[in-house]
Amino acid sequence: MIALDPAKVDKPSMYAFFMSAVVPRPVAFVSSVGSTTGVNLSPYSYFNIMGHNPPTLTIGMCRSTSRGGGKKDSQLNIEETGEFVVNIISEWCIEAAHHSCGEFDRGVNEMELAGLTPVDSTIVRAPRVGEAAVALECKLRGTHDVDDSSGKPSGTIMIAEVVMIHVAEAVTGRTPTGKLIVDPVLLAPVSRLGGLTYGKTLELYDLGKPDKNGVYKSKK
Repeated sequence: MIALDPAKVDKPSMYAFFMSAVVPRPVAFVSSVGSTTGVNLSPYSYFNIMGHNPPTLTIGMCRSTSRGGGKKDSQLNIEETGEFVVNIISEWCIEAAHHSCGEFDRGVNEMELAGLTPVDSTIVRAPRVGEAAVALECKLRGTHDVDDSSGKPSGTIMIAEVVMIHVAEAVTGRTPTGKLIVDPVLLAPVSRLGGLTYGKTLELYDLGKPDKNGVYKSKK
């Protein structure tokens, strides 16, 4: 085993390691609107759902190296308005989503630049992406700055509550008891791997859940 001490490894090397080691990661395709600027759209893979009651998600937003460690447009917009949309990326729109991750100037509409379709949200001001089969309207509930070894903020964890859900019927299914679910095969979600590598969900399998005695019930 190779032992790595994060305190002794340079930041670019640490980034490359974690981007390739903690995989696959879901991608939050974040659309937001500033108080005085237009639509911003960008993908973030430091992202996941943290709970369902209420539905809560977090997104890690690192500072922009091209702006001297300043905040990225998405974070500036979210902090100004307190709201945004998380769109889930599927295989059919990954190229457009990836194009939006460029270091574009503040005020550039990446949704328009990538040829994607803005659709009005129900509660928040930011539009959702029409090509996304799942879109989550979010309200910011809190932030937590992460400081580097020098005490300078290197990123922020955004904590948000999902206040409205949009899902295309074509990618849904039902559990045996009738609960609405998203079918991963139909959604064809794209995950982030290391570097500029993405992954498809190609093979699925189910595992039973053991009871308190460690016994697995047979599937019916």
